Amino acid sequence: MKKKQAKHLFRTVLIIASLSTLYFVPWILVKAWILPLPDIVQEQLDQALGYGFDGMIVYVDQAGKPPELYAAGWHDRENRIPAYPQALFKIASISKLYVAVAVTRLVNDGHLSLNKPLADYLPELAGRIENAEEITLSMLVQHRSGIPNFTDIPGYWHNPPQENQETLELVLDNPADFAPGKKYRYSNTNYLLIGEILDRTLGYSHHQYMKDQILAPLGLTHTFSLLREVDLDDVMSGYYVGYEGDLKYNAIKSPSGSMLATAEDVGIFLRALNDGSLFNQGEQEIYDSLYVYHHTGLIPGYQSIAKYYKDIDTVIIQFNNTTNFDGYDWNLAEIVYNRIVRIIKSKGSA
Repeated sequence: MKKKQAKHLFRTVLIIASLSTLYFVPWILVKAWILPLPDIVQEQLDQALGYGFDGMIVYVDQAGKPPELYAAGWHDRENRIPAYPQALFKIASISKLYVAVAVTRLVNDGHLSLNKPLADYLPELAGRIENAEEITLSMLVQHRSGIPNFTDIPGYWHNPPQENQETLELVLDNPADFAPGKKYRYSNTNYLLIGEILDRTLGYSHHQYMKDQILAPLGLTHTFSLLREVDLDDVMSGYYVGYEGDLKYNAIKSPSGSMLATAEDVGIFLRALNDGSLFNQGEQEIYDSLYVYHHTGLIPGYQSIAKYYKDIDTVIIQFNNTTNFDGYDWNLAEIVYNRIVRIIKSKGSA
């Protein structure tokens, strides 16, 4: 076969392979990706409502410019209350950033050791969590413990346990996913255990510690650890495709994802985390070795993305209150978020 013919055949095979791949991709994702980029962030949010999102909130903080807030859709679909940027939102796993900072501070103060094993911190778990004598605190923070993830238990979200001990019972006596420190696998169980370690070390709730040590110094008066601390009318409703109820009434108690906050509060925290102003002397070096500087969150009815872009010195937070079983709403949310980033980068302003 001649070189030109071979090249043509190869190109044809690639095209066919690409088209066959697209066959399995929901076309709404393709549409969201290929539509012309709007000129401003608000237009992108309004456009996103056409993909099935009930409501969205975006916060943009560019250095040297006043922060900007955007909202679209519904805060409360049933009561026809429009979305507004100051609403409280269940930030789910973004909560882990705050917990990781609390661990960092207590390590720096000498109250915790990153190399101390889980069995020393919580002796009752020896023999009930495989490798408890080898799993260190740093492995828990970094998701390198091998402890199974309780949210992966089949049917977990159909009837989640109400208390942390009940949740922990779902994974006790189960085999490890891998040997400690050998792999990375995200596990909410790690942070449930960290919360218990913090409480015992402090002698009081780590939620209060985070309020005193992290939230108050930053002036974050619209960040809360638990649903019971807030007025439910202030919480953006959460929706799951195929389920008619409002998921804002479902409480999450695990430190892996219990917090609520406004987009602005999350943005202020994220900038302080990334520019180092959040840390006391010696803490940033510990945190650098321990955890990440950005996060996403996902629980039924609530998706969130919180990132800092060093090249444009900008924090961008996105909340949306619609999820589904297939998970393509998450892909849609990421497409919308990345398009917002492109708008900001291309225009130099929000």
